[in-house]
Amino acid sequence: MSKNKENTDAVCGVIAIDEEKVNAVRKLMPGETEIDKTAETFKILGDPTRLQIVMALMKEELCVCDISALIGVSVSAISHQLRLLRGMRLVKHHKEGKMVYYSIDDEHIQNIISETLVHINE
Repeated sequence: MSKNKENTDAVCGVIAIDEEKVNAVRKLMPGETEIDKTAETFKILGDPTRLQIVMALMKEELCVCDISALIGVSVSAISHQLRLLRGMRLVKHHKEGKMVYYSIDDEHIQNIISETLVHINE
């Protein structure tokens, strides 16, 4: 099948808008702010280094040096990525003496990634 045939099969053959459905769905859609924040979260997680950090922290609480050794990226680069992840409330940290340990902020982010892994492995 040609590429053009595949493309035309994916669109309606006529223009017909079901106003009732469109209005019902419009009322159920999140607001612009929520959509922007959701897109930003996915954008942050779209970076392979940040995603590796989050996936590592899903397994174990780690310090910056541990994450650096695990992923093979400099401590300063990991610190920068952790700052971005903290800013999006995807990871949190706590101090124990001179050590700072990072972990996933809450189970929601773990659920998103776990479900994504299930999806791509189907």
